[in-house]
Amino acid sequence: MSSDEQTPQEDQQSGEDKDCLQKENAAVQKGELIDEGELIDGDSNEPEQASQQNPLAALEEQLQEAKDQTLRVQAEMQNLRRRVDRDIENAHKYALENFLGELLPVVDNLERGLATINSLLDGKDEAQKAIGEGIELTLKSFVDVLTRNKVEQIDPGNESFDPEFHQAMTMVPHPEIPANTVIEVFQKGYLLNGRLVRPAMVIVSKGAES
Repeated sequence: MSSDEQTPQEDQQSGEDKDCLQKENAAVQKGELIDEGELIDGDSNEPEQASQQNPLAALEEQLQEAKDQTLRVQAEMQNLRRRVDRDIENAHKYALENFLGELLPVVDNLERGLATINSLLDGKDEAQKAIGEGIELTLKSFVDVLTRNKVEQIDPGNESFDPEFHQAMTMVPHPEIPANTVIEVFQKGYLLNGRLVRPAMVIVSKGAES
């Protein structure tokens, strides 16, 4: 038997060796043999690191969101507190506004009554004089009460017309009084804590006619 001839057993062994070699090559390409431990170790570290980093980043993001939300809530509470304080202040300052609107006609009538008594008083009728003094004292008491409650009168006689605080009933020509000057106050106006409650009703000069 020559050296080039192989027995059937050797041919079978050679075939098995080839098959084994091919399987090993395929396994190496898949990373299942020599580098399997290293590949598995390398891959297993990445999820572990990711699991350590991602929860930390998520917690930091949640913490920042909580801080932002806290700041927003604090800002909203401050704004709400300012609005409530302003509303309470306005309620205190202008609580008498409706009541004042009901009271002012009484003051107007007292003023008109006093003006009528003074125009009819001849200085000799003691009864008329006593009535006039009584009306004047009553009117003064009303005005004093209004003043103590931060109510101011608007009495713009001989002043320039101001549409913010005056209501012109009519305009008349006048040769001696400049235009836009209040000639007569028909009804006084009133302010409550600087806010207009009722404008003064006035007659305004148109100036000299051309």
